[in-house]
Amino acid sequence: MNTSRPSFRSPSAGERVFNRVFGFLVGLGLGFSHNYLLQVRGRKSGKIYSTPIDLLEINGKKFLVAPRGQTQWVRNAEVAGEVVLKKGSARHRFRLRPVPDADKPEILKTYLDRFRKEVQRYFPVAAGSPPEAFRDLARSYPAFELIPD
Repeated sequence: MNTSRPSFRSPSAGERVFNRVFGFLVGLGLGFSHNYLLQVRGRKSGKIYSTPIDLLEINGKKFLVAPRGQTQWVRNAEVAGEVVLKKGSARHRFRLRPVPDADKPEILKTYLDRFRKEVQRYFPVAAGSPPEAFRDLARSYPAFELIPD
């Protein structure tokens, strides 16, 4: 059994610049209704790190999905156990519940279908694929349900 963590796709230089600019705008309150600035405490430094995210809502539940895999924000969030979503002056704190791999296919499908323009490049299956197409991929995509604090 392979117990190593799933890998992640590092952002390109262009993606890093875009994330900084877009994150700044989202932090000011701009962007679509699903865009938030995720803030999480660093697991080693204790510093607050921010990154823009697409918040997935399904049947009144909120989910974070990491389309690039086991990123730094994911590692920090796993250790911290909580995150803050910021947009403009609004800040909302959430505890995290990791989504088990068996429950991820429908969440991943919905995430990709809803945000395909932003995230299709990170998935080896096409938007519109059935949930079964995500079963073998689930381990590579961390996902969390957000529980209001």
